[in-house]
Amino acid sequence: MFERPPFLVDDVDTPALREAISLMSRAGYCEIAVRERLGLHDITDLHWRSLPIYRDERLTERDPLALAIELFLLQGSIAVDDAERLLPSASREVLLRTKLLEIDEAGGMRARASLFPVGERLIFADHAWPELPYPGYAKVPYDHVMAIGLDSRHLARVTIRRPVRSALDLCTGSGIHALLAAAHAQRVIAVDINPRAINCTRFNASALGAANLQVIAGDLFGPIGDERFDLITANPPFVPSPVNALGFRDGGPSGEDIQKRIVAGLPQHLEPGGMAQIVTELGEREGEPLTSRLREWLAGAPMDIYVLRVASHSAAQYAVGHASGGDYGSFLDSARAWAGNLRAQRYARVISVLIAFQWSSPDCGPPWDRTDESRPPQRSAGPEIEDTFRAERLARNPKLSRYLEGGRVHTAGPIALLDASVLGEAIPPKAKATRLGQALSIEHRLEPLERQILARMEGCEVTELFRFGRELGAEEGVVIEAIRSLLRRRLVWIDVPRE
Repeated sequence: MFERPPFLVDDVDTPALREAISLMSRAGYCEIAVRERLGLHDITDLHWRSLPIYRDERLTERDPLALAIELFLLQGSIAVDDAERLLPSASREVLLRTKLLEIDEAGGMRARASLFPVGERLIFADHAWPELPYPGYAKVPYDHVMAIGLDSRHLARVTIRRPVRSALDLCTGSGIHALLAAAHAQRVIAVDINPRAINCTRFNASALGAANLQVIAGDLFGPIGDERFDLITANPPFVPSPVNALGFRDGGPSGEDIQKRIVAGLPQHLEPGGMAQIVTELGEREGEPLTSRLREWLAGAPMDIYVLRVASHSAAQYAVGHASGGDYGSFLDSARAWAGNLRAQRYARVISVLIAFQWSSPDCGPPWDRTDESRPPQRSAGPEIEDTFRAERLARNPKLSRYLEGGRVHTAGPIALLDASVLGEAIPPKAKATRLGQALSIEHRLEPLERQILARMEGCEVTELFRFGRELGAEEGVVIEAIRSLLRRRLVWIDVPRE
């Protein structure tokens, strides 16, 4: 069994720990610099199979940034002389005392945990590849603290970042989402049932000086009573697993044991006007919308739901991707167990999703849900998530027709239009539109009238669009519905008068 740090630090060592983190930052160790140095399009493209290429092609110059990447991200060993160039003796000593560093059998310096760059912040967690040279989780302890990988970064990028009074992060793990929220929330609570994760989050809070972050051991909403929050985030265990091997990963045979309890608790803990955001995976059955399951978990609470699908995995792909074994026979047995579990759940595929919840506005009709597809965001998309909620509510506002009277409509920004015509007059051309310059790359199909109005409308009065619609044989109400549809998809905006 590999050694792991306890993620404990004495108060007397905290200043030296913070200085060590600061020195790493001054060495250029941040997300952008790491991505550029390793030749990655996005830091989420980092892969253990490419370790020899990174080392042979990208880290030959052993400057401080290369040493930091090798030691704290690629899980390698560096010579003691190189460690002395990277960190002064006081910083090395505190990292050795806290067991984040060790001297390996060859006399080199090795990290026992990874230090992940997230934007400009540096956050400790257990290694991403705990069983190198061939990574896996077969021998990893149940209380392993999840590395900062795809899911963590995707949730971080879609989370709203406006100032809020209070934030709650459930299944906090390393504390990444609580630590990010601490920069724009007056008060943050992080909760996890795993004592090791609690230690890790407290360790990171001490290292980053997050004085407004409270870390509590407990089961989901249990430790917080009836308190409500303006922002709730969660990256729960969600894998539909035939085994119960990893606390941070396995969500029961359905994958829903934890996440459905989180969704069910939102009505009791989300403030009016607040937002809850979850990254998860959901098994998808043929003919069953994912949102119907979410509505069931909410038990009728009037909340609007926005689901962003960012990846889809067939049941077979998913089973093979999670199977493990020391030899081919045991690997096949594992793959069969995973595939059999997915069949038992009737899952045709497993979808990676980012979900946002807000209380519905009674003035805008019944609660709505909406699903879009996008490539995973590579930068902050929080404002676009909030804009989607605003656009939906404005489009559903019964006063919209009145707002349009004498108003102006304009495109919401640069838009790429794709027209695909086919031969034959009986088949209308197909059109798609995508907002340019957005973190979310959502492609919208357009009806012919929507396409024509979108091309005509820039900055024009709605009355002009009505005249244009009549020329095309469309009544005023049909034009309004076309504008409403374009508004819902954030392709256009209207000037709403103040009341």
